[in-house]
Amino acid sequence: MAQGQAIVLLNGCLRRLARDVAGNTLAMIAAALFPLLALVGGGVDMGRSYLAQTRLQQACDAGVLAARKRLGSQSVSDGEVPADVATIGNRFFNINFRTGAYGTRDRTFEMSLEPDYAISGAASVNVPTTIMTLFGYSEVPITVDCQAKLNFSNTDVMFVLDTTGSMADTNPGDSEAKIDVLRGVVKSFHSQLEAAKSPGTRVRYGFVPYSTNVNVGYLLKSDWVVDSWDYHGRISKETGKTETYPTYNTVYTYLGGTATSITSYSASSCPDSTATWTTISYSRESNGAVHAEYIVTGDNFWCNVSSDGAMVTVEGTRYSSYHYKVDQTYTGDATREIYKWKYQPVTEDVSFLKGATGDSTLVGGSMEVPMYGYPSPTPTNMTAWFRGCMEERSTYEIDDYSHVDLSRALDLDIDLVPTPGDPDTQWRPMLNEISWEPEIWWNGTGTFRTTPVLTSNDYLMAEWAGLSACPAQAQKLQEMTSAEVSDYVDSLYPQGSTYHDIGMIWGGRLLSPTGLFSGENADVAGKPTSRHLIFLTDGETAPLDLSYGAYGIEPLDQRRWSQSSSDTLTEVVENRFGVACDEVKKRNITVWIIGFGTTLNPVMTECAGAGHYFEAHDASELNDVFSKIAAQLGDLRVSK
Repeated sequence: MAQGQAIVLLNGCLRRLARDVAGNTLAMIAAALFPLLALVGGGVDMGRSYLAQTRLQQACDAGVLAARKRLGSQSVSDGEVPADVATIGNRFFNINFRTGAYGTRDRTFEMSLEPDYAISGAASVNVPTTIMTLFGYSEVPITVDCQAKLNFSNTDVMFVLDTTGSMADTNPGDSEAKIDVLRGVVKSFHSQLEAAKSPGTRVRYGFVPYSTNVNVGYLLKSDWVVDSWDYHGRISKETGKTETYPTYNTVYTYLGGTATSITSYSASSCPDSTATWTTISYSRESNGAVHAEYIVTGDNFWCNVSSDGAMVTVEGTRYSSYHYKVDQTYTGDATREIYKWKYQPVTEDVSFLKGATGDSTLVGGSMEVPMYGYPSPTPTNMTAWFRGCMEERSTYEIDDYSHVDLSRALDLDIDLVPTPGDPDTQWRPMLNEISWEPEIWWNGTGTFRTTPVLTSNDYLMAEWAGLSACPAQAQKLQEMTSAEVSDYVDSLYPQGSTYHDIGMIWGGRLLSPTGLFSGENADVAGKPTSRHLIFLTDGETAPLDLSYGAYGIEPLDQRRWSQSSSDTLTEVVENRFGVACDEVKKRNITVWIIGFGTTLNPVMTECAGAGHYFEAHDASELNDVFSKIAAQLGDLRVSK
């Protein structure tokens, strides 16, 4: 075939092929299949990636929520998430997004602690692709962020803290005394709440340390306190008889050693003296004259109580082998009238404790009373100090605790504002030194005598016997810095017996929005206030009938209990605690009760209710308890 013919034939063939459309559909399908495959494959892979991202976000949220709840009120100084908190957070993350879930790989989860104690998290995984691998995409990286924090509305927290003598003990497994553990936990709790609160939110703190009584006197208006009150004192009484007694001239002679004054200082209590007297020689003549020689070594202390009763000024003498002798010379007999002590209630004017006006708070002070030394003819004055503790207002012995008459039990009506001039409604200052107890001996034996007693006997006085404890001053609700909280809790000291009812009564009074301090405790700026009373004790109810406390000397005053009562004093205290707790909760106050190193009794667990009482056996468990309370005080939620 010639070349020209071949070209003509080829051109004709191509023209026929161009006009033929029979195979175009197949070509078009082939051309569209590739992008269709990319679209479907991308949808499958991205759907799996979206599911993985959703579950990863949920796991991240669960992890930081669990971690923030575990952190609770712990104080963190290094800015790092504590190991135990990280463990809990990782555990919840892992449960909600397991390794290899949805075919993912390279799973990571990291948490960090924010300045406001929020816990932030960041999680990531890689989702391998299937069809999209054909297009050069072997995996889809996914990252999510999360954060959990505690948010607080306006909140008032009243700490009612057991500061009885047993708080000086140490729980098994701890290295610090219970009072020191308590101080540290309260400081951490405050730090967490302050760090977590939002701008413009008010969080206030109040304190009621309690033992035999509570120290609230300096918070009260003068109109709320009586002008005079009856105390268990004694007066010298002439008997109409005389007695003859010997008189002596005494000479002290220094023989050696040193005796130097100790520089005075302030303390919360008077230290025990360490001075010891060694008798070198001793002789007594038939007429009673004494000749003796002694050596003294050690410190001898004496103390003066401050005007507010919170501190003492310690003075003393330090002896170092101080050697001296005593020589008495009989100088003849003398005659004197015989006086005896008459133990009876004595009415004392206490108006000097009041401020300039009825609305002024008490100013404190002391008074001199002639009740010391020999009763003839005029006893030596002794100082009776007002330390800030009060005797309760009028009440009655309750025989039916399901129907308490608050018009008579004024102590349990926590909102009742006293009426000026009405002593039944007013409080009465405790004067600790005027607390004599006839006919009770200094070893605690004897029988209480409620009628006046004329005798030469020197009966027990509660204050000198260490039975009229007055704890650190209570504090009304106020916003507090960390330094202020630290200074306050460091001032607490363990002393006295366990009277739970007086702690609950005054905790409620200082926290109630409708009572004595309603002007200060009401809601502010239209925002509701969440109110919480945290009651911590380390022991069971343990009153002592010899004590001088909020209800006077119980067997003598018989205001709420007597030795002939059908209930024991312990049962009375616990029953009244239950009534006081009910009154507190009626004010929409949440009550939390913690037993520290002790088992809570039924009246306390019933008072708090399910989920609101805890038992902590050591410092670690107490920290956990306060962490749980902190989490429930605030709104724990995911913030982003």
